[in-house]
Amino acid sequence: MTAVFDGASLRLARVFSGLALEDVAEMVGKTRQYLHKLETGQSMPTEILTQDLADALKVEVGFFASKANRLHEDQFHFRKLLTTKKTVKQVAIARGEMIDALIKLLDKELRLPTLKIPSVPVPHTSEEIERIAENCRMEWGLGWGPIANMSRLAENLGAVVTTFEGLSKEIDALSVAVERPFIIRNTLKESVCRQRFDIAHELGHLVMHEGIVTGDRVTENQANRFASALLLPRSMMVKLFPRPNGTRLDWKGIREFKTTWKASKAAILYRARQLELITEAQYKTGVITLKRTEGTNEKDDYLIPQEPPEMLENSLSILAKKKGITRKEIASLLHVKPEFLTELMGAEVVPEPEKVRLAVPHLRLVV
Repeated sequence: MTAVFDGASLRLARVFSGLALEDVAEMVGKTRQYLHKLETGQSMPTEILTQDLADALKVEVGFFASKANRLHEDQFHFRKLLTTKKTVKQVAIARGEMIDALIKLLDKELRLPTLKIPSVPVPHTSEEIERIAENCRMEWGLGWGPIANMSRLAENLGAVVTTFEGLSKEIDALSVAVERPFIIRNTLKESVCRQRFDIAHELGHLVMHEGIVTGDRVTENQANRFASALLLPRSMMVKLFPRPNGTRLDWKGIREFKTTWKASKAAILYRARQLELITEAQYKTGVITLKRTEGTNEKDDYLIPQEPPEMLENSLSILAKKKGITRKEIASLLHVKPEFLTELMGAEVVPEPEKVRLAVPHLRLVV
């Protein structure tokens, strides 16, 4: 019988991979009921079965030890909290736990960027949210112009941005309020403009909703308002938004405005209506036109360059180059197989040999 085995860690590995009890039971030649007993601590596996479970779940036997500081659902800022399926949330939480473990490991080896995300009292009015976003812009040295790269901004503020491959469309993005917060984008959302809005939305949660359970209509609307105000500051909207020609929207001007500010036309119209730069009738007509002619992915989205996360990839590259700590060794420190780490990091993993990119400043080795 194995010396150290925690059923909760078995469940973590299973849920991380999106597998049902039946799936894992079939892999190791056991019943669903027996796997349930292992996960709930009612039974203990033999050493042979422990190794079989580790192989099936792409982890090392040491992964099944008890884990401290487990994350809780209320630390996650889920979009659509009430309608997201429980199983989808469980997978996201399991993957979030492993991202957090990886970040903690990197924080020991590197000096990651200092956290510069303020925490403010929960706002009660739209005007308060506008001022919070404006203060953040000034505090973060953004001025009033377009934000060049939202992923880089969040990471320079000390958060980690990452992606999940194959996560359900039910989750656009989420953020996790821990010592070093992280934001997870869903790669199923192809529009860069919408990905930028998602990151701004999650920054809104981290700024305004510390210790608050989010996902309801109020907190989601607050985060949306923050994102709109951060990406499209009202002073610039008032000054530069292309006004309608009579009752007709200036679509050419809106298209040019989009490529400058890297916001979707749908978000620009919504913001213009928020600030009463267009009428309700003009807004509704614009929304109907977009849905009919362009849909969710707008025709000119291809003009906006991708903004992939950089911190995790750069961190692993620096460790490999400067300390000789390879991805394989990082995986071992997490008690997982290299392919598990690849799945954890999703699209960010690059093949060896590592190339160090210096787009994210302030990464330093701990000496």
